[in-house]
Amino acid sequence: MKILAAIKREQKKLEKQLGKLQHQLNGVRAAAEALGHSASKELKVVKKRVLSAAARARIGRATKKRWAKFRALKKKVAG
Repeated sequence: MKILAAIKREQKKLEKQLGKLQHQLNGVRAAAEALGHSASKELKVVKKRVLSAAARARIGRATKKRWAKFRALKKKVAG
């Protein structure tokens, strides 16, 4: 019986939170409506940019070249 009572208490807590969140959502919707319909439009999904294999290889080579230069300079200063 204690478990059932705990579940009921948790249910009441969650229903109270739901009420608060619905109230906040209504406020946000009202603000968006006041600003105009452009603010309440759904967000569009932004497509992920894709690099070609050649571009990825070019970036990789440039990065390796930079790190080689950095390591050579570090070795020169330390040695």
